[in-house]
Amino acid sequence: MSSHKFATLRYTALRIGLFIACFAVVWVLAYFHVIPLGVGASNTIWMLLLAIVISAPLSFVLLRKQRDAMSEQIVAKVDRQRARISANASQEDGL
Repeated sequence: MSSHKFATLRYTALRIGLFIACFAVVWVLAYFHVIPLGVGASNTIWMLLLAIVISAPLSFVLLRKQRDAMSEQIVAKVDRQRARISANASQEDGL
């Protein structure tokens, strides 16, 4: 259970890190004119969108284990909440 304690935080941090790495790669490729630059101020937006498009499938494949751990953490939390609500409802019914 302790390995899943911070699963959501770990997944989120890794996802952001993967996006930043993709953005850095896109920025280097744009700097060396390997990929086309946007027009005027659209260059940053173009690079952000390209980094999002690249990092999404990469995170789907590379972060599967962390995503599963996060899912288990969320399911456990929801189950505890349901049990608490059920216990409170049964106490109110007994009154």
